[in-house]
This record gives sequence, structure tokens and C-alpha cells, in this order.
Amino acid sequence: MRYVVGIMLGMLSSAAAMTFADGPPADRLQIAWSENYLTISGPVPGDTLSVQYLEAYCKPGSRIRDWSESVIHHQTQVISASDDGRTLTLLDKLSDGVTVRHEITASTDEVDFRLTVHNPTTDSSLAEWAVPCIQVDRFTGCGQADPDATIPEYAKKCFVFLDGKMARLPTRPWATEALYTPGQAYCPIHVDRDSVDPRPLSELVPSNGLTGCYSKNEQRIMANAWQPYQELSLGVATCIHGDLRIGGLEPGETKQIRGKIYIVGDDVEALTRRYERDFPEHVTKD
Repeated sequence: MRYVVGIMLGMLSSAAAMTFADGPPADRLQIAWSENYLTISGPVPGDTLSVQYLEAYCKPGSRIRDWSESVIHHQTQVISASDDGRTLTLLDKLSDGVTVRHEITASTDEVDFRLTVHNPTTDSSLAEWAVPCIQVDRFTGCGQADPDATIPEYAKKCFVFLDGKMARLPTRPWATEALYTPGQAYCPIHVDRDSVDPRPLSELVPSNGLTGCYSKNEQRIMANAWQPYQELSLGVATCIHGDLRIGGLEPGETKQIRGKIYIVGDDVEALTRRYERDFPEHVTKD
């Protein structure tokens, strides 16, 4: 009997080893990119998190004109992707000649982004900011938002930081008028208020660049941040934007941008400490 049990345990151990060898461990995030979408899988509420990466690169003055006039078209190429879903390198080529190289790395509970933005041309680039659109319909359990709802249901799962503290949405007052509705945009103090998403613009000014949402059971948090950052917003889809800032590029200029997507437990203080360690530039000095 012991012999049989020993054989069975050995077979189970071998099977487990084969499973581990054949794919990434189940307790770590994995990433893949296809058709303009970055998919984050692994220990994620809703099984996967889909990010339109990137939705668009935009010119200044984006809030006050048609979206089609603000967008700088781009094409994305996959340079490399590891078999274990841990690392990914993308290259964007903008229609004005700017290139953006994305080094993306997944770990236990975060996805790290390192961008190198370069203007190899002899003309200045108007690339002011860029839009990674994080789809949170499955994460929040809210499904697709009602396009006619002034305050979509999923907004109640979302947060920004005001006066140094987490503020669950909908914040008050809630803006309702813009070129495109519904939605809500929050513009930080360092950004021109005419150069954000053309959705209702809150009069409230976020105190940092961290935004995100809670999972359906409120036990997990997805949060996003960039350095430098342009705006925080909600769109017409069930999506969250913590958008990255480029700020234009002179001929020959190169800029470095970094970002994070965190998928962590419901511990706001721990998340805030981690964010402030990763983005010390966003910490208000007394």
C-alpha cells in the first residue's frame, strides 16, 4: 500500500513539475499584447484585465476640439515577448516621426512600464500626452456602462486622491457638460486644463497621480500611476484613465517615462506607501 501511495505521490509531483515547466506560475501576473490591447492575466479578479495600449497620442488643446483633431496616429510593433509572459517590448511609430519604446515587465502583483520617447526628426513634435485605457468591466463586476447614465454604476468602484486622501467616486460636485459626455476628467495643477480628455472636467484638483478601482467583492484594488502624468479620467466605456504626459519634443530630444499598474489587496495605506516609494516626485513636500 505504501508502495502504491509512493508511486501516486511521485506521479503527482512529476505532473506538478511538468505544469510549472510548461507555463508561468499561477500566482504571478502575465502579459501579452495583440491588436492594440495589452492583456494582464493571472491572479486578477475577473480573470483578465484588458488595456487599450495605447488608445491614442494627443496634441495640446484636446479638451476643446473634436477628438479626431487631437490624435496623432501611430502604429505598434512587437519587438520581443518572453515565453513565460513576464516581459514584453513594443515600439510605437507616430505619424510625426516620434518613436516610443515600451519595456513592460509583469511580477507578482504589478506591471511595470518603462518608456523611451525620442524625436529623431528636425521638427518639433506636438505629442503632449498619451492614453492607456484600462477596461475594468470584469474587474469591478459592473459590466458595460450605460452610455446615457450621467454617473455610471462602475464609477462607485473608482477613486482618486483629494487633499491627500482617497476619495471614492462620484466626487461632488460632478461635472456634466463637455464636448463628449458622460464621464469625468480630473486635471492636476501642473497641466493646462484645455489639454485633457474632452469629457466633463471636474473643478476638483487631484493631489497625486494615483487612480484606480475596487474589485466586485471590494477585496482587491487595481491602481494605476505614471510619471509624469497628464490627467485622471473616466470615459464612456467601463474604463479608467491615468494618462501619461509627454509634454512635446524638440528635434533630437529624448524623454523617459515610467508607469505602474498595481493589483493588490484592500490595504489603502500599504498601497499609498508603495506608490510614494515608486513615485517620489508625486509626494507633496511640507
